[in-house]
Amino acid sequence: MKLVSKNQVATAQEMREIDRKTIEEFSIPGERLMEAAGKGAFEFIMKLWPECRSAVVFCGKGNNGGDGLVIARYLLQKRRKVLVLLLAKKQELKGDARRNLLRFLQIRGKVLEIENQEQLNHTPIPPDTDLIVDAIFGTGLEKEVSGLPAKAIELINNFRQSGKCKVLAVDIPSGINATNGKVMGTAVRADATATFGLAKLGHYCFPGAAHTGRLKVIDIGFPPSLTAQIKTKAMNAEEASAMLKPRRPDAHKGNNGHTLIFAGSPGKTGAAVMAGESALRAGAGLVTLGVPASLHDIFEIKTLEVMTEPVPDKKTRSFGQSSISQALKLMQGKKAIAIGPGIGTRKGVTEFCRKIVLAAKTPVVIDADGLNALAGQIQVLKKVRAPLILTPHPGEMARLCGLDISEIQGDRVAVAKKYAR
Repeated sequence: MKLVSKNQVATAQEMREIDRKTIEEFSIPGERLMEAAGKGAFEFIMKLWPECRSAVVFCGKGNNGGDGLVIARYLLQKRRKVLVLLLAKKQELKGDARRNLLRFLQIRGKVLEIENQEQLNHTPIPPDTDLIVDAIFGTGLEKEVSGLPAKAIELINNFRQSGKCKVLAVDIPSGINATNGKVMGTAVRADATATFGLAKLGHYCFPGAAHTGRLKVIDIGFPPSLTAQIKTKAMNAEEASAMLKPRRPDAHKGNNGHTLIFAGSPGKTGAAVMAGESALRAGAGLVTLGVPASLHDIFEIKTLEVMTEPVPDKKTRSFGQSSISQALKLMQGKKAIAIGPGIGTRKGVTEFCRKIVLAAKTPVVIDADGLNALAGQIQVLKKVRAPLILTPHPGEMARLCGLDISEIQGDRVAVAKKYAR
């Protein structure tokens, strides 16, 4: 079944290109985009917290700060008490951000310039504040946060932790890398985030996901022809559920596919049993566990609905060269195959896995020790003819690709994209 999702997710670089092309190629002014962003974020605030009466808006000197100033203007026009803490001098703001600063000042908005940490220390957040808007950094952040912005983030987090207010982040919580979700030194913990055009990978990748809170994607007028070019998508529960075909009222187990799972070794029979039960729970009509023959009696006791087939193992209690012939026979007529849960890494397992995945003609899932068995042999995967799904955790992915775990964790999505090609 084709995976379909409308929830596109962009990197920081992709969003910069969309923004640039919108302005340069489609002649949509940046000022209009900023106004739509700020107004949309304001409406989100009013939907979430209509009772808010007093807001402090932390603004940086870039376009994210400009978005914050638009929000501040709408809040003030809604007769909310608003204080803008500008982490720069007014004259440092340029372009659209400056225009929105002047508009806010024209309606008698209050702006305090904060140029250093000492000033910030002597500018406490008013005790009646029930909303903080974080508009310090946007999606362009690439270096560690330090100095005055770091102190402002600490102040926001401490005030929020006191339980006195809610925090809305503009586009992405300040301090979060929009492409990989890294905390760049320190980061705002938001109750909600209003982002623009498309969600960013940093909203979904941890630890960024834990800082984002409730996420709202606001349409600010980017041309659909540009946003359609983003191919990375996030699937939600509703979309995942829609992939499950409804069963006919008169359906029986033979109508819903037969899954074969090669799994199990000494001390890891539980992994095999859970894999089989999971396949049934996911909707497979029939599930067969192909297990080392020496362990078969154990599986006969541990399984109920899941069927089992003993695969020759020369009493090694593990898959090996002697297992291949029977395993290939078992694969005939199956709708899906999985290999790896708890099969161990004993001698012979690598050759067994290689033969199975290369012979597969139906979708095959390689998991756990199946991936470990193929570590250092990633070229084998390029020869697989059947649809292929890999389910590694960071350690397995590191072994498979010959990378350090820190490299995997540093940008999981980028690594996955690279090796999926």
